[in-house]
This record gives sequence, C-alpha cells and structure tokens, in this order.
Amino acid sequence: MSVKTLINYCSSLPEAKEDYPFGPDVQVFKIKDKLFAILTKRQGIHRINLKCHPEEALILREIFEDVVPGYHMNKMHWNTVLLNNSIPEEEIKRMIDRSYCLVVKKLKKKIREVLEIKHGHKKVFNSVSSPWV
Repeated sequence: MSVKTLINYCSSLPEAKEDYPFGPDVQVFKIKDKLFAILTKRQGIHRINLKCHPEEALILREIFEDVVPGYHMNKMHWNTVLLNNSIPEEEIKRMIDRSYCLVVKKLKKKIREVLEIKHGHKKVFNSVSSPWV
C-alpha cells in the first residue's frame, strides 16, 4: 500500500482529522481528538501504529512478520505495521478500520450517536465484524 493511498484512506473515515502534535515527521489521524493511527518513517521505511484488541494484536504479529508491537505505544493495545508491500492492501485497510472502530467505541455515547446519525452506522463502523470490536 502506498503512503499516499494510506493517508487518503485514513482521511476518508468519517470525521477523521490529520494532525502533527509530535512535530512535522509524525502524522497523526484522530477522531474527535482521539488518535487511531500514527504514521512515521524510520530507517527509510514508513510505518503506521494502529490500535488493536490484545488477542488480535498477538494473532496479527504471528501471521505477519511486519506487524510488531506498537513502537512507543502500549504494546498490548497497539501494533506497528511496516509499510513495505509485504502485507496486502486490503488487510492494512481492515486493520485501520479496526483501529478507528475501537476508538469510536470508546467515545462518549452521545458523540457516537451523533456520528452514527450523521454518517450512518455502516460508514462509521466500516462494516467491521469481529469478536473484538
């Protein structure tokens, strides 16, 4: 997945905002001031930190060599995904969707309800079905 495609995808999620609270080299994507993705580049490789259910985080790390515990994050709840074309684009989008949904589910009920009314349940939750979301 190209970085441009990834940025466009993250930005396309309902009410997602791009921010640079950690400086110009760390691109953060938020929903209602809660981050769901952090895009950086280290050692010439782009990588994205994504929120994940602890059990799913471990499974993804077992399946994909380029999914590792979240860099500078709570390693139980965050994975870092190296963007070097080893993981299918649709799988990266699915991981982004899960991260976004996990963050939305933690928002206050009133905020979640407004998002669902304004954008529709399917769009807000990206049709993600999972025992963890």
